[in-house]
Amino acid sequence: QVQLVESGGGLVQAGGSLRLSCAASARTFSNYYMGWFRQAPGKEREFVAEVLWYGGFTSYIDSVKGRFTISKDNAKNTMYLQMNNLKPEDTAQYYCATRPQGSNTWNNWGQGTQVTVSS
Repeated sequence: QVQLVESGGGLVQAGGSLRLSCAASARTFSNYYMGWFRQAPGKEREFVAEVLWYGGFTSYIDSVKGRFTISKDNAKNTMYLQMNNLKPEDTAQYYCATRPQGSNTWNNWGQGTQVTVSS
């Protein structure tokens, strides 16, 4: 199974920016979605954004629209999440994951990277 490794988390003040990366260990020929999720302490994991690997379709949750941008570099097998104007409520463990196109099941997950936004 393709391994996913997140990086780029850290501590930032409110209003600041971070860029998360998710590197995949191999390339597949079938199409799939790659996405970001987050989980804050005491809360359920929530979907943040996704991108269709071959095609580029993207979607976001409303709370990050206009602040976060998901992108990918096919040559590097890497997905990114540019996070601007961060808010304390963005504090969470961020995970990347993949699901096959046509499936609703996110079946491959990374280990996560912590994002902490101070007020």
